Amino acid sequence: MGALSGIISAFGLSTAAGLNAYIPLLVVAVLGRMGVINLATPYDAITSWWAIAAIVVLGAVEFAVDKIPGADHINDVVQTFVRPAAGALLFAANSGVITQTSPVVALVIGLVLAGGVHVTKAVARPVINATTLGVGAPVVSVLEDVVSATGSLLAVFLPAVFLLFAAFIGYVVLRIYGRIKGRRSDDDGPTIVVKA
Repeated sequence: MGALSGIISAFGLSTAAGLNAYIPLLVVAVLGRMGVINLATPYDAITSWWAIAAIVVLGAVEFAVDKIPGADHINDVVQTFVRPAAGALLFAANSGVITQTSPVVALVIGLVLAGGVHVTKAVARPVINATTLGVGAPVVSVLEDVVSATGSLLAVFLPAVFLLFAAFIGYVVLRIYGRIKGRRSDDDGPTIVVKA
């Protein structure tokens, strides 16, 4: 069960990094520093005080900028490099229980997971800003931060519950997407067919 929990944790932390790179990094860094989790070398470098301080400062900047309509889009462009890299690091650091897996494979899986979540977020955010006249940006950003923090903590402490949490979030996202798609087809109006 330890190997399975480690893999679930790796998946959870790397997907959480797709929403906010610094929240799962901070969770892992602080828990590693406290000795709650053990990270192998070289991943244990994030448990140093200077690394934790850097994560806090960068996380605070992203937290603020991501709440501002327009600036959030610029932030997403910058984070295109940061979030997938954080996901790769977190996946590799937390999947170490599977010793026969290459670190390169773990890094690639984390990169793809975090990158996929990030791309989805980056594509959705301008639509949210446009349809809500910017009012939705801070609300959605706070929700993303809450999901990232909750997912990170569940992935570390309750991996089985994380699976339920991820399924619920996936269901909610699909429902919202379905409603948006339904509204777009309704906005197109009736189709008039002219017969010759």
